[in-house]
Amino acid sequence: MIKSEICEMLGITYPVFQGGMAWIADGKLAAAVSNGGGLGIIAAGNAPGAYVREEIRKARSLTDKPIGVNIMLLSPFVEEVARVVAEEKAEVVTTGAGNPSKYMEAWKAAGIRVIPVVPSVAMAKLMTRLGASALIAEGGESGGHVGELTTMVLVPQICDATTLPVLAAGGIADGRGFAAACMLGACGVQMGTRFLSAKECTIHPVYKEKILKATDLCTMVTGKRLGHPVRSLRTNFARDYSKAEYGGMPDEELEALGTGALRLAVQEGDEKKGCFLSGQIAAMVKKEQPAGEIIREVMEEAEAVLGEAHKWVK
Repeated sequence: MIKSEICEMLGITYPVFQGGMAWIADGKLAAAVSNGGGLGIIAAGNAPGAYVREEIRKARSLTDKPIGVNIMLLSPFVEEVARVVAEEKAEVVTTGAGNPSKYMEAWKAAGIRVIPVVPSVAMAKLMTRLGASALIAEGGESGGHVGELTTMVLVPQICDATTLPVLAAGGIADGRGFAAACMLGACGVQMGTRFLSAKECTIHPVYKEKILKATDLCTMVTGKRLGHPVRSLRTNFARDYSKAEYGGMPDEELEALGTGALRLAVQEGDEKKGCFLSGQIAAMVKKEQPAGEIIREVMEEAEAVLGEAHKWVK
């Protein structure tokens, strides 16, 4: 069985994190992933502290395994959420869409392992200096907020730039992707889109069906004009947003157009006004499965692929 230093550090069986997907990754999904041997992560997104506290406690009621919380640093509630995770003593905090420097000492003082998502070598070096426990190198193939570099390019550069354990994210959905991440120097992976198909994932049936029927060219990136590019499924909403983005709509109106769109997709399956976040690997997600089964399937395939790779060495 594949083991890595991140397993020993966090007390998990498999080096697999579930991505922190806003309004999607709740306490139920996080608990299912943790019970399956990975690290389940609750997404704070733009939610207030009370919501995050409730989801942490829900997860605690469903598992005795470690859990994490992902904090989106652009959230208007980031200050209160930062306090809540310390008070509730989540084992891990992952961060995205910003620089978590101002919160790291308080989190570490609470005994929390801080594992930021980093889109660049410069951020990786800064997080290493500030005492992060590990890093998640996330390429632009991922869903949600994305950076410029691809996973293939980013992961080895981050691994070369830090002494910390590195997990790869973005475009990973199966054991082949896991094996590739290992070859690039990562000690584990984070998957988001693959877990949209988990039975414990409570997204609207319309959303789940779109993922299961996705094709290779199913996603697009919008939001670059505002400086916060986001990858989502190529829906009518995404196309309309793109037209508005490059059609001269004022920034304030463009910002308002996207406000609440993800929640409409997740909770209501609204195909006209909802933003269906997805990574580029959606076409590789073929069936609904329990979260634990997803993890075991990925790890079994990874072991087979890595074993096969040895045959190439003479």
